[in-house]
Order: sequence, then structure tokens, then C-alpha cells
Amino acid sequence: MAGEPMQIGEVAARTELSLRSIRQYEDCGLVVPSASSPGGFPLYTDADVDRLMVIRRMRPLGFTLDETRDLLTAMDRLTADRPGTPEELSPEIRSTLLARVHAYERATANRITTLRTQLTRAEEFAASLRSRLGEHATV
Repeated sequence: MAGEPMQIGEVAARTELSLRSIRQYEDCGLVVPSASSPGGFPLYTDADVDRLMVIRRMRPLGFTLDETRDLLTAMDRLTADRPGTPEELSPEIRSTLLARVHAYERATANRITTLRTQLTRAEEFAASLRSRLGEHATV
């Protein structure tokens, strides 16, 4: 059933991350299991899986763990923002956090552009190799 706490194996399958990676992200504080089983095993929620997906998506784009932590912290603070409660952010802090998230969005877009260029060049190279092989194929 959706929404029930999950063990690390199920989380690994859902996120396509290794158990080792998930534990590494726990060790460096990027994700903290939301619960534990009666036997003391960590249990994860859908929110924990969503957090791991952010991490998984940032890694191939070359973001560091510190950058990932910075973005997650900004997103956590924005998510916790509740008007009229002690968690309510001042307009200045909210604006700063939103600017930080926007900066990561722009950096992501720039990195995607770079990756598309690299992919195009790689595809051109592969095509040139196929062409050369075709020239030397025996009939």
C-alpha cells in the first residue's frame, strides 16, 4: 500500500540507488530515515524517497554533496514555511531561499545544455566511426 514505511531494499529499488549510496547519503546527513522498525531497522517514507530522487538527479549533473545539501536545506525551509506559525519565514528569508532554488534551476538548465552538446558530439563521433567501418566492410 502506498504511504507505508519502506525498508531500504524497497527504497533502493524505487530510486535505482544502491544500498551503499543510500547509506552514504544518510551518513552525510542528506537523508534521514523517518522511522524505524520494531527491530531497529530504518524505515523510509515517500517524502524520504522524494528527497533521494532529488539527490539522484543532481549527481549526474555534477552537483557536489555540499550543493545538494544547500538545495535540500532551502527546499526544506520553504516547505516548512507556514504563515502565522513559528515556522513562518520573513519575506527577506523567503526571497533569499527562492533565489537560491532559482539559481540551482538555472545551473541545472546550463548543465543540461552542456550535456546535450556533448551528446551531439558523441553521436557525431559514433556516426563517423560507423561510416569508416562501412567503407572497409568486405562485400
